Amino acid sequence: MNILLTAAEVFPFAKTGGLGDVCGSLPKEWEKLGHNVIVVMPKYANIDTAKFNIQPTDIVVPVPMDYWTEYTRLWRGTLPGSNVPVFFLENAEYYGRLGIYGDPEGFWDNDRRFIFLCRAVFEVASVLDFTPDVVMANDWHTAFTMPMLRIRYRFTERFARTAGVFAIHNMAFQGHMDPRRALPMAGFTMSEFYKGSWFESYGVVNSMQVALWFADKIVTVSPRYASEIRYTSAGYGLQSIVDARGSDFLGILNGIDENEWNPETDPRIYGNYSRENLDGKMFNKYAFLKSFGVTDEEMQEDMPIIGMVTRLTDQKGIPLVEQALERILSNYPVRFTILGSGGERYEKFFRYIGAKYGHRALVTIGYNDDLAHKIEAASDIFLMPSLFEPCGLNQMYSLKYGTVPVVRAVGGLADTVREYNYSTGEGNGFVFYDYDTTDMGWALHRAISGYFDKPNWIRIAKNGMAENNSAVQSAERYLEVFRWAKEKIRY
Repeated sequence: MNILLTAAEVFPFAKTGGLGDVCGSLPKEWEKLGHNVIVVMPKYANIDTAKFNIQPTDIVVPVPMDYWTEYTRLWRGTLPGSNVPVFFLENAEYYGRLGIYGDPEGFWDNDRRFIFLCRAVFEVASVLDFTPDVVMANDWHTAFTMPMLRIRYRFTERFARTAGVFAIHNMAFQGHMDPRRALPMAGFTMSEFYKGSWFESYGVVNSMQVALWFADKIVTVSPRYASEIRYTSAGYGLQSIVDARGSDFLGILNGIDENEWNPETDPRIYGNYSRENLDGKMFNKYAFLKSFGVTDEEMQEDMPIIGMVTRLTDQKGIPLVEQALERILSNYPVRFTILGSGGERYEKFFRYIGAKYGHRALVTIGYNDDLAHKIEAASDIFLMPSLFEPCGLNQMYSLKYGTVPVVRAVGGLADTVREYNYSTGEGNGFVFYDYDTTDMGWALHRAISGYFDKPNWIRIAKNGMAENNSAVQSAERYLEVFRWAKEKIRY
């Protein structure tokens, strides 16, 4: 099968969250299963072309935009650990700036930047003489590929049998656009925009809604999240459309790239270890603490480390942590470590915590992939108190690394973490349900108490390490969906 994946983020080239991880791992698994895959993404200014051996080509691709034509030069690289080609779109006006989206407010021309990406996908495939069986688009940034394929390109010989599959990674971000700008650039007219049309949503274009109507099949990143966005307010106003497309919609749990995340082979951590030999996890803990200046004398007291690697946003439950953290550090013998960036208020709060509690609160503001691996290996408990969580990957990383997750039972967190049962020895973490500090605090209390019950704690950690959350399973499920999507296209 010929598969073309397009996304705004693909790890390791550009990433802000789980979208990049998933779009970096699935193509490699599809290639291993014998399929022909290419990836198309922007060439952002901050992509390290030398590090990843991304080379310019002589290929310049014309891209129609409204009544004019623009151009992109292709650069070519490969996904590390594979032979999957990645084609980067060079366009100084759109991508010759630092950052992916222009956080926190977003670049003023994101509509134009990502419509350009959508239109370029089909033109690049044509220039490369690549006839995809499936175009897989991810989130609102590439949502317009779905109506472009269905209304325009499917009437060309190359794309006549191409199916469109749209993946929702986060329904909260829907890509609202001014129709007077967006529709002409995307190749449509204002006559197609009216109340109740495919393109109209409360007076604007909603990119996510457009993809939901035009995709042949729709997936999201966990079974629980599929139910939430179909039947609850987690659908952010699109529940009725998701429900209308219910026969073409399902949830596929994301998986982790075990070439990147595996304590037995991970080169980024202080020492490798396995489920059969957890001594190396303790070595990682002490080495991590020493890297922050914690002395041997300070380490005499056995304290669990509560770890977090996260965006500092309301979605990730940071308001709960903000309210409860000082109380936890005051009342329990624990250390806390966090790696993340986001809202200025939250960054200031965690800097304050780090200054006040010294070696009991190890705070790093920013993004550092190497440090993220070290935190997973060194922490005893991993906290994810999300308001909502489409899938989440960090809880899966934690399970793999023998770090016990404490999570709120939403989305993919509910699909992957089960409360430990002391009677049966089953379960792999600790779960809470209400979005408040009382319920989160009680779950942390159970986890901290469990840490000092060493036989059960080892059992919980080993239960987690025995879980199979590999991206291979996810990749195989996507291939099933691709086949179903192909069956929808009439000859």
